[in-house]
Amino acid sequence: MGKSTDQVSVWCIVSMASIPLIMTLGNSMLIPVLPILEEKVGITSFQSSMIITSYSVAAIFLIPVAGYLSDRFGRKMVILPSLIFALIGGLIAGFASWKLEDPYTMIIVGRILQGIGAAGAMPIILPLVGDLYQDDDEKMSSCLGIIETSNTFGKVLSPILGSIFAAILWFLPFFSISVLSLIAIALIFFFVKVPKEKDEPVSFKEFLSNTKKVFKVEGKWLYTVFLNGVLVMLILFSMLFFLSENLEKVHHIEGIKKGFVLAIPLLLLCIASFISGRKIKGNAKTIKKIMIICLIAMSASVVFVGFTSEKLVLLLVVTSIVGIAIGALLPALDAIITENIKKELRGTVSSFYSSARFVGVAAGPPIMSLAMKNFLNVSYITAGILGIILLFVVIKFIKVEEIEKMNKIA
Repeated sequence: MGKSTDQVSVWCIVSMASIPLIMTLGNSMLIPVLPILEEKVGITSFQSSMIITSYSVAAIFLIPVAGYLSDRFGRKMVILPSLIFALIGGLIAGFASWKLEDPYTMIIVGRILQGIGAAGAMPIILPLVGDLYQDDDEKMSSCLGIIETSNTFGKVLSPILGSIFAAILWFLPFFSISVLSLIAIALIFFFVKVPKEKDEPVSFKEFLSNTKKVFKVEGKWLYTVFLNGVLVMLILFSMLFFLSENLEKVHHIEGIKKGFVLAIPLLLLCIASFISGRKIKGNAKTIKKIMIICLIAMSASVVFVGFTSEKLVLLLVVTSIVGIAIGALLPALDAIITENIKKELRGTVSSFYSSARFVGVAAGPPIMSLAMKNFLNVSYITAGILGIILLFVVIKFIKVEEIEKMNKIA
């Protein structure tokens, strides 16, 4: 198996990392542009939040289907058509914004298509990494760290690129997603060489039986990881939505300058993600320790976001601490899922985890658009309480010895 590991080229890793980067840009790049969209299209902040949510909701329901199809027919056979959907969705949203007098509905249609594309692209990268590094947990963890860092780096670039593109043409971010998707299609097609399957793919009936068995035997720790994915992305995207609105309306920071300010906590998130991915090295005890530390840091800091909303420096300090905690936590969640699930179910189980993350992405902006008017502090205090509850759930249900034992039996 070492041979297949050695054949993973730098360009292969770059190609895989391009997917989370581009899919993240496809969603997060629009966050700093939402206030402009509200003005140009004539919509409310809640309606503008649905431009983020529609993308994520489409992904939530289709990710498990894509996971099964990737296990059944191969990773590239699912990733490439999905990227084409993302490309078409960007063109529809961009053209509607450019040419239609009332483009909101068609923008949502385009975003749903992009969400379909995201469902079949980004989540499939995690099991693909597992396929390429089947017997090398340390290299697998390192590569997963690079993948998650690419994801978080996309979040760093998003506010900057979104602001720059919108300064040229307010609807240009939609078209840019199509161009980036085209680049990803070329990279995946030419540079990702998936190992050939020696075994026949399992039947759908056997697949369902195996999936039920996995969740029955290992459900407690899997559901705990899924809950982590929901909460951290809920907090992150609600915080980013709030920051985008707050910087303009309270601190009067707009345009490209706002993009760079938004990027500060995201840059620290990206750095934390990279370091965390390097430290894990396939060690389940380290993964659990990182999860506990990050949940404590996130829960303790997020409660202060609302209280510091009118003091820019303090607000950026607090949101940066939240970002660091989330950034360090994400590679740990990726690794514990990818390294401890059998190959034939890896795509399916990791796709459920990705769906859970998209639940948080989908819920964050609309919840914050409603809460920030009258319940800003209450919402962030609630997030902190949920984080502490989840901390105790992690301590109780992430049993390192049991997970490693089941992994050896598998």
